[in-house]
Amino acid sequence: MAFISRQTPSGAGEADFHRKGSQVCAELQWCVCREVTLPAGPLYRVAGFSLSLPCAVSGYEGPRTQEFEWYLYRDDAGGRQIAVVSTRDAGFPYAPFQGRVQAGEVRVERDSGDKARLIIQRLRPDDQGRYECYTPSTDTRFLGNYSSSVEVKVIPDTLLITHSRILSGQPVTEGTELQLTCAASVQSHQHTHVSVTFGVRSSGGAESQGHNLREIIAIDRELRVTPGHSGGYGKRYRDGEIAVEKRKGDGARDLYVMKVNALAPEDSGSYFCEAVQWIRDPDGKWERIAQRTMELGNLTVQPLVDTLSVRSVPDGDVSLQPGAPLSLTCQVTGVGAWNRSALLVQWMRRGPTGGVEVEVSRVGPDGVVTWGDDVSRAGGGSMEKEADGKFSLRLFSVHPADAGLYRCAVSVYAGRLTPGPSSPATITQRSEWVTVSLKTDDVRVSASVDLPRRPLLRRGSTITMLCNVSVETSASSQVEVQWLQKPEEPARKDVTFSEDATGQLLATLSYDGLTRIYSNASDLSVDRVSATSYRLRIFSAREEDQGHYQCQVEVWSQDPRGGWYNTGARAESETVHLYLYARVADLLLIPLVVGVSSALFVGVLIIATVTCCFMKRLARQRSRIRK
Repeated sequence: MAFISRQTPSGAGEADFHRKGSQVCAELQWCVCREVTLPAGPLYRVAGFSLSLPCAVSGYEGPRTQEFEWYLYRDDAGGRQIAVVSTRDAGFPYAPFQGRVQAGEVRVERDSGDKARLIIQRLRPDDQGRYECYTPSTDTRFLGNYSSSVEVKVIPDTLLITHSRILSGQPVTEGTELQLTCAASVQSHQHTHVSVTFGVRSSGGAESQGHNLREIIAIDRELRVTPGHSGGYGKRYRDGEIAVEKRKGDGARDLYVMKVNALAPEDSGSYFCEAVQWIRDPDGKWERIAQRTMELGNLTVQPLVDTLSVRSVPDGDVSLQPGAPLSLTCQVTGVGAWNRSALLVQWMRRGPTGGVEVEVSRVGPDGVVTWGDDVSRAGGGSMEKEADGKFSLRLFSVHPADAGLYRCAVSVYAGRLTPGPSSPATITQRSEWVTVSLKTDDVRVSASVDLPRRPLLRRGSTITMLCNVSVETSASSQVEVQWLQKPEEPARKDVTFSEDATGQLLATLSYDGLTRIYSNASDLSVDRVSATSYRLRIFSAREEDQGHYQCQVEVWSQDPRGGWYNTGARAESETVHLYLYARVADLLLIPLVVGVSSALFVGVLIIATVTCCFMKRLARQRSRIRK
C-alpha cells in the first residue's frame, strides 16, 4: 500500500506548510486562522456497530461549503496513510475501503457546509487506528491547522441479552397483570454502563400509521427509572401502575423485570427488551456504542366491554305473596382474574310503572354492605358475595312497597384492588330488569269527618272531631289516620308544622297505636274510640284553630310472618269547617263597659253643675253683706 503525498500549490511537502502555517498563527494571535477539530481521544467503539466522527473547520477563507478527506493510520501499517473517503473525489478510497464506500457502509454525511462526519456503519477490528480529517485549502495563504486526528480503539462485542419467557400470543382480559423479564450482561475491560428499555410496537389502530414504537419504561445508564414519554406511561408510573427493577441474576447477568399492574386495550402489540452499552468519551459525553433488542412476543388485550357480562337470576318476572322472601343473584363473568380487579355491585330498583331509579343496596370494593333504601332495609334483608362473580340480594319479607323493577349494576376497577373514593371505574355494566310483583288482596277504604255542632262551638271550649273509616279486605288490617288543618288566615311565619299541598299536619295515629303530635300551638289529642272511629280533640280552642279540617287514612295489612306493611290503599275525607263563637262572658263585657262609662260621665256632670251653682250663690251673698 503506497504512501499518499498531498501536494501544495508550490510543490513543497504539505506537512511543512501546515507546520509553518501553525507557527505563523501562533505568532500572529490576532489573526483568523483555519482550524480543524475532532473529538478528543482515544475513542472506544464496539466491533459490529457504527462509528460517527464529527469534523468541523473554522477560520477559513473561500466558499462556505468546505471539502473533507478522511485518512486512516493503522497501528500495524507502520505510519502509512490509507485513504478512506472524500467529499470531492469518488475515486479517493483505497482498496480496503473502496467496496464499503460504494455500498454506502462508509460515507461522509454533512451537518452543514463546514461540518461533516465520517460514518462507518459496521466497525471491523482492523478499522482500529488513528483517523485524520483533512480539509483542502481554499485560503489565499496557508495559516492554521488543516487537519486533525483522533485515535479510535475497536473493542470486542460482549453485550448479551436473553429472556426468561416469551408471550404466548393468547388474548388476555383488560386489567390482567403483565410481568416481563430480560437479562443483560457485558464483559469489557473499559468502564461501560448498560441501560435496558422495555417497549411495545402497536399492532393496530391510529398509532400504527407512522411511528408505532413506544418506550414503556427503562433503567438508564445511571440506574434511574425513566417512564416513556408517550402513551401516558409517565402518569401510569406516578400512579404506581407500571414499574421496573434490576435484580442480581446468575453469574455476571443482571435481571430486569417490568410489571404492568393492569393491562389496557391500548397495551396490545409486540413487546421487546432493548439493552444498550454506553461509554463516556474524554470530552465527557456519553456515547451509545452497542445495542441489542430481544423480541418478547405479541400480546392482545381484550377490552372489558367485549368480555364483561352481567346477568340477574332469576330473569323475567317474579311473583310473590306479601311476607314471602325475595332472593336475586347477580352473576358476573368476563372480568379475568378475580384477584386482580375490584368490583362495586349495586342492586337498583324503580317503580312498577317506571320513575326514578333508587339504590337498594351495594357491596363496595372493600366488601362493606350499605343500604341505600330505607323501605327495603325496614323489612330486613342481606346482600353478600356467595362466590367469585355471584352476589345475592335477599329481602326476608317483601311488602307492596318492594314491588317494582330490579337490576344489578357492576362497576369494574381493572387492575385495582383498593380504588380510592373518587377513582373512576374502568367500566360499568347493568343487567336486564327483573319484574317483582306481589299478589295482594283487594283493599277498599273510605273516610269521613264528623264535627258535632251542638252544643254551640265556642272559644275556650274543647272541640271534638271524629274520623269514621270503612275498610273492606279479607286480610287482617289496621289503619293509620292523619289529621290536617288549613287555616282561614295565612299561616304565621314562625309556624313549624309539617306542610303539604292540602294543609298543615296536626297529628297522626299510626297503625300500631303510636301517637305523634306535630302542632305546638294548641293542646291536642288523638285516639281510637271504636274499631272504625278515630277522634281528634282540641282543648281550649282559640281563634287560630278555626279553619278547614280533614282526615287521611292509610291501610296496613299483616303478612303471614306477622309483619305489618302498607298496602298502598288510602282515602281522604271531605273537609269540615270549624268556626268558634264568642263566650257569654265575652258578650256581656261590652255592655258592662259602656254602662260603667256612662254612669261615671253623668255623675261627674252632676257634681260639676251643683258645685258651680253653689259657688255662684255664695258669691252673691258676700257682695250683699259688704253693702
